This record gives sequence, C-alpha cells and structure tokens, in this order.
Amino acid sequence: MVEIKDLTVNLGNFLFEEINLKVEKGEYFIILGPTGAGKTVLLESIAGLHPIKSGEIWLDGREVTKLEPEKRGIGFVYQDYALFPHLSVKDNLLFGLKRRRQPKEEKQRVMEWLAELLGITHLLERSPDTLSGGERQKVALARALSINPQVLLLDEPLSALDPQTREEVQQELRQIHRRLKQTTIHVTHDFEEAIALGDRIAVLGGGRILQIGTADEIFHHPNSEFVARFAMTRNIFTGEVRDGTHGGAIIDVAGTNFEVVTDLRGWLHASLRPEDILISKEPLHSSARNSLKGTITHIADRGATLYLTVSTPPDFVCLVTRRSFEELALAEGEAVYITFKASAVHIF
Repeated sequence: MVEIKDLTVNLGNFLFEEINLKVEKGEYFIILGPTGAGKTVLLESIAGLHPIKSGEIWLDGREVTKLEPEKRGIGFVYQDYALFPHLSVKDNLLFGLKRRRQPKEEKQRVMEWLAELLGITHLLERSPDTLSGGERQKVALARALSINPQVLLLDEPLSALDPQTREEVQQELRQIHRRLKQTTIHVTHDFEEAIALGDRIAVLGGGRILQIGTADEIFHHPNSEFVARFAMTRNIFTGEVRDGTHGGAIIDVAGTNFEVVTDLRGWLHASLRPEDILISKEPLHSSARNSLKGTITHIADRGATLYLTVSTPPDFVCLVTRRSFEELALAEGEAVYITFKASAVHIF
C-alpha cells in the first residue's frame, strides 16, 4: 500500500500542496493529467528524488519520507527507458538483481523467469541500442521488477511507442499485473490508456488532485469542468437547474430546456458524453426523454468514427460510427434530431 499524507513539494518553478492519496496493495493506480500537471514530479517524490517540504509518504505501513531512494523498495520505469547502453539485455536485468543478496544461481533463475514473463528471452544477448521501442520498454520493466519492489512506478511508459506497439505493451502490462498483483502507479496523459489499465484513477491538474475514482466515475461523473474537459466529455454546459414536470428536473441552457436527473438546484454545470447522444433524421420513439431538433454545422472525421456538431442551439457534439454516418447520408447543413436520456446528463 502507498499512502501520501498532506504532501507539499516546492521545486521553485513547481509547487504541490497538501497532496493526499491512498493506493491499495496490489492495485493498478493511474495518475492522469495534462502535460505540466506534475505527474512525474509526484512519482519522483514517492521515489525520494525530491526534497519534501512537509507531509509524509508511507509504503506498506512504513514511513519512508526521509529514507534514501535505494532503501525504499521502489522499481521505477521512465518513458525513455534509462537502460545501460554498454550492457547487454541480460546484464541490464542482472544489474538490478545484484542488489539482492542471493546466490548466483538464484539470480540467474530470476533473470530467466523475468525474461520469459516479458517475452524477451531471445533478446538477452542483444545490446539495448539494437532493440525497438517496445522491446526496450519490456527490458526496462523487467529490470524494475527484478528487485521485487514494494511498488512499481511507471512514468508515461507507452507514450513513445507507435499505436500498434503501444497496444501490445499495454496488454503485457495488464497480463503481468494480473499475474503478479504488483502495486503499480502509472502516470499518463492518455485517457484511453487510463481506462484500459487502471483499477482507479486520480486526475491531476495545477499541482492538485482534482478527482479520484474508477474510470466510469470520472468518465461519466466528473466533479469539475477541468475533469470533464480532460475526459473528453465535449458537451459541457452552464445553466439553471430547476423543478420540471412530473417531479423531475430540467436545466435551462440559453433558453433550451432538457430534462436531467438530479436533486441539485440553481446555477450549475451539465456534461453529456458524445457517445450518449443518438442522431436521426426523424424523431425517435424511445424511452429517452430529451429530443431536440438542430442543424449539423461541423463534421470532424476520425476514421472509424466521426464527431458531428449539431446546433439546436446550444451546440451538441455527437459521436457516430462511419457506417451510421453513411447509412443516414449525413452532411453539413442538414436538419437532424438528437436524442439522449435524462440520466445521461451529469449535473455538477
């Protein structure tokens, strides 16, 4: 378990204040945030690489706030891999194992086991500079695991990889975690990566933790406009929430009313994900309580999917598959209907 209590780190050009975080033993925990949010600084602070102004860091019930980095039992994988270029893959793995007081035969056994686990046995005699990005990342991960760390820290481990390799290494990370149940803290700016890997996610912005929850909680129930925008909600409105008919609630956004599910009242924010909106050329007969007529004003092509901006007003961004887009023969300037459930709208 990793527990951070009221952590303050002041690096002059960057400040963390009173960070509180608890990562359960065996959890795959994601720290998600934009560039410059301080994700790497937080990892490095846990690892003991930055002076702590105030607060405490605990690992498995032991306070390590003032402990030297090498005594914390932490494995760290940087996005640039940080492999020793003058050593073979085999010797990179054995470098970490040399810190463990074990017989030579046991170190060799662990090295071979890790190589098999990561699928890099055939690379053991190779030099790091002859490896692909994905192969180097696997070697770096194996080396970090070689010391049997209490916690594994991953700093943007997939960001330098091409899409196909990123998917492959992502699957490796998922499988290894399921097998080893290694407590892992992984930082990224990629929300899809966070959803694919994280048991829970902390959203970081401006030196503060803004929200902690499961992917679904952050994805569908952001607690602030910053989190909603970073989670690519796209539809974020401000309006007055008041009593509607039949005991429900409505939100008035610039004169357009739609039904929502909330006990809150007053001037509030509403978020609605693009994939929760149905688009059609005729009104739909469904249980969804919101149906608005509008005009397609913009189409953003993303290959297999497209984002359509529909002005009712206000503007709604809708996600459609290419197949649906072509079957409906949609085009800019065309009148359409958008339909969504009241429960799909999140009020905060």
